[in-house]
Amino acid sequence: MGPGAGVRAYSACSVTDMRKGIAGLAAVAQEHLRQPSCSGAVFTFRGRRGDTIKLLH
Repeated sequence: MGPGAGVRAYSACSVTDMRKGIAGLAAVAQEHLRQPSCSGAVFTFRGRRGDTIKLLH
């Protein structure tokens, strides 16, 4: 199971507050990554300790 061909993946380079929900992560994608959150891309966010990630598609 994986993303289809041609799907772009973006990763937030800084630590993300893992308490954020879908709306908060979408705002981070739009403000900091400068990509529309509804573009069909996969956005990866990492927690401070590095043991937690969240994906937004």
